[in-house]
Order: sequence, then structure tokens, then C-alpha cells
Amino acid sequence: MILIVEDDAGIRELEEYALQSNGFDAHGCEDAAHFWAALRTAAPELVILDVMLPDEDGYQILGKLRADAAYSRVPVIMVTAKTSEIDVVKGLDHGADDYLCKPFGVMEFISRVKAVLRRSAAAAPAAHLLHFGEIELDDTARSVRAAGAPVELTYKEYALLHLFLEHPGEVLARERIMKEVWDTDDLLESRTIDMHVRTLRQKLGAAGDAIRTVRKVGYKLSMEGSDD
Repeated sequence: MILIVEDDAGIRELEEYALQSNGFDAHGCEDAAHFWAALRTAAPELVILDVMLPDEDGYQILGKLRADAAYSRVPVIMVTAKTSEIDVVKGLDHGADDYLCKPFGVMEFISRVKAVLRRSAAAAPAAHLLHFGEIELDDTARSVRAAGAPVELTYKEYALLHLFLEHPGEVLARERIMKEVWDTDDLLESRTIDMHVRTLRQKLGAAGDAIRTVRKVGYKLSMEGSDD
């Protein structure tokens, strides 16, 4: 089942009809209260989540989903009328799997839904414990420690660190990082990587020095010197 959370009845009915016409079981919710009620009946395979809602906004709903072990891996597509980069980054950093900016076409909408569902189905189970030097990531508890001390990370900082820990010593190009962590090929947003690497290093303290910059290419997790 796909749950649609959209307060605009016209848009909600259009999304519901488009999904049902393409063979999906879709159910529309006009606000957060109806969404949480629907969620108690069955876990959805995907959530289409509008940002602006009359009670809780989409970011609040997404944060609660990601914090709940029962729903933390349910894919979410954010739908927003806002088009600035900061709004897109905010949605992705809160844990959204994709986003759509209004207005959008039905074909694009269905294409994005199918792509997110494919990625969700193909996702391999993550390793239970990853570590490098003084950095340790427990994927079951979704916790990170550096030099024995707990580290609080945002959803995207966690995903970025997870990618580095899965490929120690390997140079990760910016294109690959954008694709695997932010699911986009748009390198115009690559400064987002720099911002997240900078804050990730700061939060990890001295252990964060292991995240090395490879000039004109990307980053790598290494005990060796940086190519800056």
C-alpha cells in the first residue's frame, strides 16, 4: 500500500488516481492525524508526503518515521511547492528518499515512485557493525561512537559516514557520493557534500581527520595524508 499525505483534495485525488491506474494500492490522507491512523492499520511500502500540512508538517512526520524502528526504512517521497535548494536539502537531510516540486507531471510522478520502490526492494541489508580507526557505527542501534564517545548525527551525515565505512581506503568520487547518499546526479548541488563532510568531521573530533579530501575528485577514508 502507498499512503499519500496531502491536504489539497485535488492533488491528493490526482495522485491516488494515477497510482491506482498504474496498478498500485493507494490511500489518501488529508492530514497527519489521518496518516497516523492509517499507519496503525498496515505498514506502507511507500509514503508520498506533502511538506505543508494543517497540523504536523512533512518534516515532523518524516522525523518521527525515521526515529521509529518499525518504519525507519519505509521510503518517503517529499512533495513541496518550495523550490529553493535549502528546502530540497532539508527534506533529503531529514531522510527523504526523493522529492518532487509542484507542479509536476503524472508521468514524472509515477516514474519517481517506481524508481524509489525499485531501490527499496534492491537495498541489501547493512552490516551490523562497521568501524575504522576510532570510529564505530552500529547499524542495528543506528549509533555512532568516536574514540568511545557517542556522536549524534543527522540522517544524511549517518548515511555519508556509512558509505565511507563501507569503502575504507577507496576514493569516492563526488558523483558517486551524490548518487548513493542524495540519489541525484546533479553536481550543482555537490557543495552539499562539502558542508556535510565538514560537519561530520567536526562531530567526530580527531577521528574525523580520517575523512580525507582527494583534490578535484572527492573523498576517502584513510589514515594516510590528504591530497589537499
